[in-house]
Amino acid sequence: MGASERDRPIGVFDSGVGGLTVMRALVETLPAEDIVYLGDTARVPYGNRAASTVRRYAVNATGTLMEKDIKALVVACNTATAHALGTLKETWDVPVIGVVEPVAKRVLEVTKTGIVGVLGTRGTVRSDCYPEAIRRLDRHGGAPRIEEIHQVACPLLVPLAEEGWSTGSVAEEVAAEYLSRLPDLDFDTLVLGCTHYPLLRDTLAAVARRRFGREVTLLDSATCTADEVEATLRSRNLLSGAEESEHEFLLTDLSPAFVEMAERFFGTSPRSMTHVDITE
Repeated sequence: MGASERDRPIGVFDSGVGGLTVMRALVETLPAEDIVYLGDTARVPYGNRAASTVRRYAVNATGTLMEKDIKALVVACNTATAHALGTLKETWDVPVIGVVEPVAKRVLEVTKTGIVGVLGTRGTVRSDCYPEAIRRLDRHGGAPRIEEIHQVACPLLVPLAEEGWSTGSVAEEVAAEYLSRLPDLDFDTLVLGCTHYPLLRDTLAAVARRRFGREVTLLDSATCTADEVEATLRSRNLLSGAEESEHEFLLTDLSPAFVEMAERFFGTSPRSMTHVDITE
């Protein structure tokens, strides 16, 4: 693999700002990599949209990223991963990494009781992508580890995260309501099945501790996916050897909310933001 190919950027696609949690993890794990982030901020959220619509949006977005000559694509959106990952893999000849399977792999590594909860958007929960991925991997990993998987749709967590209400009484009450919908079982692992949810990690962890009377492991797609991307690039000899990296942001709507979220994650305003139209 030539140096020029290793130095091509990684493309990251999300329906809006939630994928910034994945991008932050990528920057921390792969500081030498150039990254182009495309946020479909004009059409967020994807969680309540039809599967066919999500696939069309994802194909549009990926086509724009491919124009940047990316060497790998990260689908940093649970809903888009659930509905469009297969289509994207079939359409483009670059590694395509979603945010579901990396978390499913980690679930099997950490759970001891085999009782797992999944918190996600309505679209992610309807798709059953996490239970299907976890059980598929479980069947091929020796003795089955998973006893039960229960899901809860948590649509109010996204606006709380975007408004910056990640802690406090409102966030705690909403989290408590959603976690109360899980049955009284011996949960030891909760999947945060939306890229926004890590912003509420502390609140969710505290509420889960009260709800189940024990420490519960919270797994989010950001760190798990960043590790998967690093392993994928390494296996294909695609890791960059650059000493500096650049981060570019393409947005379908240049909203102040995105700038605020980016500042919250990276400490500074994005230096390169460009409006793009990915509609057909």
